[in-house]
Amino acid sequence: MRTTFLRVMALLILLIAALGMVWAPAWWLYLLLVPIVLVGIWDFTQTHHTIRRNFPVLGNLRYLFESIGPELHQYFIENATDGTPIDRTHRRYVYSRAKREHQVHPFGTELDLYKTGYAYMAHSIYPAKHIDPPPRVRIGGPHCTQPYDASVFNISAMSYGSLSAQAVEALNLGAQAGGFFHCTGEGGISPYHLKGGDLCFQVGTGYFGARTPEGEFSPERFRENALRPEVKLIELKLSQGAKPGHGGILPAAKNNEEIAAIRGVRPHTRVDSPPYHTAFHDAEGLLRFIHQLRELADGKPVGFKLCLGERREFEALCLAMTATGLAPDFITVDGAEGGTGAAPIDFSNSVGMPLEEGLLAVVDLLNKHDLKHKIRVIAAGKVITAFDIYRTLCLGADLCNSARGMMLALGCIQALECHLNTCPTGVTTNNPTLTRGLVVADKWQRVRNYHHETVQDFLELVAAAGITDLEQLDRTRIYKRVGPDEVRRLDEIHPM
Repeated sequence: MRTTFLRVMALLILLIAALGMVWAPAWWLYLLLVPIVLVGIWDFTQTHHTIRRNFPVLGNLRYLFESIGPELHQYFIENATDGTPIDRTHRRYVYSRAKREHQVHPFGTELDLYKTGYAYMAHSIYPAKHIDPPPRVRIGGPHCTQPYDASVFNISAMSYGSLSAQAVEALNLGAQAGGFFHCTGEGGISPYHLKGGDLCFQVGTGYFGARTPEGEFSPERFRENALRPEVKLIELKLSQGAKPGHGGILPAAKNNEEIAAIRGVRPHTRVDSPPYHTAFHDAEGLLRFIHQLRELADGKPVGFKLCLGERREFEALCLAMTATGLAPDFITVDGAEGGTGAAPIDFSNSVGMPLEEGLLAVVDLLNKHDLKHKIRVIAAGKVITAFDIYRTLCLGADLCNSARGMMLALGCIQALECHLNTCPTGVTTNNPTLTRGLVVADKWQRVRNYHHETVQDFLELVAAAGITDLEQLDRTRIYKRVGPDEVRRLDEIHPM
C-alpha cells in the first residue's frame, strides 16, 4: 500500500505539472496535493500506528471514525431502546421533562414486554387520589438532633472537578428551587455549591474538604464545612458503584488551581483517592467514626455510601451496630451500574452488586437485625424515571438519588468524553471554551423541571396503584418476567 501511495502521488504530481503547462490555474492543485503527500510520508515513517504505516492517509480515517464512534452510533445506528449506558428512550424522557415539552408517548410501548427481566407494577382498579403535597422523608436516627426532611428524588454525588463550575452551580440552584438536596461528591464544597440549595456533604477516602496537608482526616476542617447552614446531612463514602474498592480519580487535565485549592492537593496532577479509609479499619471503627462525625456536625444526620460486595461483611456491620448501639442515620446503596467520569473498565464491568441485588441484601439484613426502622436507605444507580423511583422504593429504599439523570437535564448528550476534559456540552469539563456554552440561568430551571415532573409522574404511578401512603410500597407491587411463559411477583422471587 505504501508503494501504491508513492506511485499515485508521483503520477498526480506529473499530471498537475503537465496540466499546468497548458492551463496555469492547475498549479493551484498543488495546494491540495502537497499536504496529502506530507501526511502520507509522516504516516509511513512514524512507528506507533500500524494501520497508518501500512495505509498512509487513508489509515487516518479509521482513527477519525473511532473518535466519533459514540456520536455515529448514537445518532445513526442505535434504536430507541438498545443504547448504552443510557438508551435514547431514557434520554428523551429526561429531556422532555427538563424542557416541559412532549411528555406523552405515541403509538404504544417500544419495549419487549415478553423479554426475560421485564418488570412492571400492579395497578389497582380503584386508583387513589394523588398525594399532595409530595411527601418528604425524615432522615435522622436516635442520636441525631437535627433531622432533615428530604425529597424522594435528589442529586447524587458529583464533585466539582468531575463537573464544571457552571454545572455544579446550575444543579445547586435547581435543588434550591425544587426543594431537594444536592450531594457534593467527594471533591469538597466549592463556591458553586453555595447558591442556596440543601447540601449533602460527602467525605471520601481522600478527605477532601476535611483533610490535613498530609491527607489524613482533620476534625477541625471537617467541622468548619459540616457546620455550614447549607449542609443538611453528611455522607461518608466507602465505595461507589462504578468502581467499588478503587477510589476516586481526578484526571490531571481537570485539576486546575481552584479545584486543587478546594481539595488541598497540587494542581495539574492526577489525583487518586485511596481505595480505603485511614480513619478506621473495621466495622466498629466505622461506626465510632460516624458517631464522631455526627458530634462534630452538632447532631446533623450522618450516613455512609457503599456498593455492596460481600453480604457477610454487611451482616458483620449490622451485628456491630447491635453490639455498640451506634448506627448511621442513613445508608446510600449504589449499584454497580452506577456511572462516573473516570473508572477502570474492569471495575465498571465486573465488580460489585447491581442495585437490585445490593439494595435487597441491605434492606433484608437491616430488617433481620431489627435496624431498618431507624436507618433510612437511599438508592442510587441508574435511577432515571418515575418507575425507577417506584420500583426502587418497592425494593425497600426510602428515597433515591440520581446523577446521570441530572446530568442529562443539564444538557449532557452522552458523548462519553467525561474523562477527557472535552465534554462538548460543558457539563464535565473546565475548559472555558466549552463551559461558556452552558448557561446557568437556563439549565438550573431544567434541573428543577426534571425533578418536579419526575416526582409528579411517580405520584401518578402511586395513585394508579391505589396507594395513599408510601409505607404501602413493597415487593408485592412489582411483577417480573423470569422466563418466556412465567411471571412472578417480586416477593416470591425475594421473600420479605
